[in-house]
Amino acid sequence: MRLGINLGYWGAGMDADNLAVAQEADRLGYDVCWAAEAYGSDAPTVLAWVAAQTERIDVGSAILQIPARQPAMTAMTAATLDSLTKGRFRLGLGVSGPQVSEGWYGVKFDKPLARTREYVEIVRKAMSRERLSYEGEHWTLPLPGGPGKPIKLTVHPEREHIPLYIAAIGPKNLEQTGEIADGALLIFPAAEHLEATALTHIRAGREKAGLTMDGFDVCPTVPLALGDDVTALADTFRPYTALYVGGMGSRKQNFYNQLAQRMGYEKEAAEIQDKYLAGDKNGAAEAVPHSLIDSTTLLGPVARIADGMRAYAEAGVTTLTLAPAGFTLDERIAALRAGTEAMELAGLA
Repeated sequence: MRLGINLGYWGAGMDADNLAVAQEADRLGYDVCWAAEAYGSDAPTVLAWVAAQTERIDVGSAILQIPARQPAMTAMTAATLDSLTKGRFRLGLGVSGPQVSEGWYGVKFDKPLARTREYVEIVRKAMSRERLSYEGEHWTLPLPGGPGKPIKLTVHPEREHIPLYIAAIGPKNLEQTGEIADGALLIFPAAEHLEATALTHIRAGREKAGLTMDGFDVCPTVPLALGDDVTALADTFRPYTALYVGGMGSRKQNFYNQLAQRMGYEKEAAEIQDKYLAGDKNGAAEAVPHSLIDSTTLLGPVARIADGMRAYAEAGVTTLTLAPAGFTLDERIAALRAGTEAMELAGLA
């Protein structure tokens, strides 16, 4: 199992610290550094900035939002970043959510699986430097009856195959991800539930494509907090968990709430959502079970973190992406270093 880091969203007042965290992860031998985007900072700009100031660590988009860009533009971005970084770029894609897709980008959130499949096919074709033509339900290239013609990407990526990941939560999306991608970006992963909530669906997709799990990167993001008081550490993540389970999406369409239900928290997920959508964010945070937080994070002293890492490795995780928590840069760096120390203690380094 390899280690990565996730810097999250840029522009939250910790940008200089984030760069320092990425540089320390590079020095410590972490495998990949991911950056996110929603409706603030964009991932490619951040990744180019980080890559220019690191030496060996890969940089990856977690995620580039599908409704934000035409697929050919994503291929251009991926090829450019792969060339500039000398082969250190990983392309992570995702459909985002209905509120962002329709409210921010003005793109209908309909048929997300079909859109993702077509998008990936176009991106791969463009990055292969074929002349780009495509006929699908959502994209037709070139547009018929006009002056457009099939065009070939002029940039040469560093590699013939840029690793492509998809952010997936639901069973059907996970299965399709196994079929068409090189890796899956997961969130709120519990080691004891990983087989049922994710891997069984990914494996079905791999089998559908005539593939095995060999070479497929199972890549969850897991917050890590270092300290002796596990309960107190878990409590710091209550607002974060409540936001996703309770408020990320609508009552009918919240993928994180549905995931919590699949992990056995049906009643609790409903209560968290009811309180959050009613404006009681503190009540929603208080309703989050300690066990839900503890099973989807790495909390405590190094030895306890090592036990958690071993459980993830045994469950089938191949790249464990850490989000090192802390109120100061020193605390985040300490958490980052604890990650490498725990890997060694767990016998995974």
